[in-house]
Amino acid sequence: MVDYNDLFNRLLILRTPKIGTVKYNALVQQFGSVAAAAGAVVSADVRDSVLREMDTAQKLGIHYICDDMPAYPSNLRAVKNHPPVITARGNLDTLLRPIVGIVGTRHATAAGMRLVADIADVFASRGYAVASGMAIGTDTAAHRGALRADGDAQTIAVLAGGVDYIWPIENEALYWDIVARGVVISEMPIGAVPLANHFVVRNRWIAGVSSKLILGEADLKSGSMTTAQFAIESGCEIWAIPSHPSDSRAAGPNSLIKSGMAKLCSGASDFFDTKKNDSEKIKNEKNSDSENPILDAIGIIPVSESVLSEIVKKTISEIKAELVTLELQGLVRKVDGGYVRV
Repeated sequence: MVDYNDLFNRLLILRTPKIGTVKYNALVQQFGSVAAAAGAVVSADVRDSVLREMDTAQKLGIHYICDDMPAYPSNLRAVKNHPPVITARGNLDTLLRPIVGIVGTRHATAAGMRLVADIADVFASRGYAVASGMAIGTDTAAHRGALRADGDAQTIAVLAGGVDYIWPIENEALYWDIVARGVVISEMPIGAVPLANHFVVRNRWIAGVSSKLILGEADLKSGSMTTAQFAIESGCEIWAIPSHPSDSRAAGPNSLIKSGMAKLCSGASDFFDTKKNDSEKIKNEKNSDSENPILDAIGIIPVSESVLSEIVKKTISEIKAELVTLELQGLVRKVDGGYVRV
């Protein structure tokens, strides 16, 4: 149960310009309590803004979770200078599950996204919540893979903007699927538009909520590698999926494996006994073998024409022509971000 006055005072401090978590903690320590610190820094404009935000939260069904509440992720609470308050939209029970973070590049290969989705599916089926950042590519594959599992509370989207601000817009359908069957969280004010530096903080909290972090394809200098660095600093267990060294997207995970910072991840079998599931999967794959390389490269994760061109070694014009045929046959469907198999 939220203590309204305590929440209001926390937000008064946090929504005051130029006050982040570090200064928030310093002010509370200086004045001896949240209420005293709020009284020292608050302005009429901030007070009105916080009242409007809290009213909007109530109308949109958005919850505030303070760091002394049971629903606050326990791993995140252990991180130094964690957010004193986060907002959440969806099923709060998701935050009580053990959490595995899965991150990687927006420009993931179809094969990379399939593997990530399969790993997320298995984790979600075994009682974990899969946390990621709702970006296109690897993040989308992680969320969608987790949502393949039966039941609810499978996945957590950590956003860089307000918990109600859908970004990227291509993932609007995914956002609502997560709200319905998982949870979306953020430390930003409701309605806040994400800025470049917010994504770095978002990456820290993905690592912060997770007991394990799995890194998919990622360039050496990328947000995903920043997330991995945060995970290393917090003592989080890190796994990385290797890839061919000639691909720049392999540089991140391969470097962590080579340095000993991450364990090599080859699939869900590294974490669970999946022999039964694997044999069933092989059987299903044999039964659904189409002998069409384009169709075989398309799954439940949207794949773009350019990625398909790389996989099957055909020109974009050839890919487009065959996709039209497959669409007319009812075998594939065009969605935001590419094509999915029907």
